Amino acid sequence: MLYTLLKRDNIFGPSTADAAESLLRAFGPVMESGIPWAAVLGNHDQESTMTREELMSFISLMDYSVSETNPTSKDLMMSYIDGFGNYNLGVYGAPGSHLANSSILNLFFLDSGDRETVQGIRTYGWIKESQLNWLHSVSRGLQEQNQEVNDITETQAIALSPALAFFHIPIPEVRQLYYRNIVGQFREGVACSSVNSGVLKTLVSIKDVKAVFIGHDHTNDFCGNLEGIWFCYGGGFGYHGYGRAGLPRRARVILAELRKGDKAWMGVERIKTWKRLDDENLSKIDEQVLWELLPSR
Repeated sequence: MLYTLLKRDNIFGPSTADAAESLLRAFGPVMESGIPWAAVLGNHDQESTMTREELMSFISLMDYSVSETNPTSKDLMMSYIDGFGNYNLGVYGAPGSHLANSSILNLFFLDSGDRETVQGIRTYGWIKESQLNWLHSVSRGLQEQNQEVNDITETQAIALSPALAFFHIPIPEVRQLYYRNIVGQFREGVACSSVNSGVLKTLVSIKDVKAVFIGHDHTNDFCGNLEGIWFCYGGGFGYHGYGRAGLPRRARVILAELRKGDKAWMGVERIKTWKRLDDENLSKIDEQVLWELLPSR
């Protein structure tokens, strides 16, 4: 299954006279491709003629969009969740395999907000406790489903399905990667919230998230590892936001490879990523493996 995933400032609100028209133009190419796509909001989208709720509702209704405004009441284990654009998608196994009706890769989308004021000081938004509680609950439910498939399937036991997370504003811990080995370039400071809401702690505790994809700092395009989880910038894809002279715009590609069983395709064996530059050669750079299934002993 192919997905196009967008975790960016989809439109630059201050220079947008009509948010709906701008969204249609921004997402036009992916709708024309006929490939399912999903998006979360950045911090500038709502600075035009639509609120964040209206933006996500509009995006969810666009052609081939699998985006959601928020979890349905069936999926939401609480009465309220902060933000708009919190949802999960499952990527199902190969048609004809015993995993055809089971999610083998889970995609979590979270709204990191825009601007907030903390003790009289303006800062960027952050992922709230209600969102982390929802994430923890959904992840636990998916892991239980994973175990149920194991119980009723007579084939080889299925490993815990890996998950990827997508949100716009980086968490404070990403700053630590300036002092560590990374793949790609750390070109500008990490513009995050002054509030650390415990996102990394939650991701580590649920165990299934292998990589997180962030935006916001347009010229950063690196991947770095924090407590066993990769945090990867997209690198600045669109031409409507700031960039750097002489630095080609780039898109991050994520590839999930399936494991081949004796008679059928199995679950995800490996997750890789690289960037594709908008230069004359559409150059491919910085390919790396983010996660690989360890062979059972």
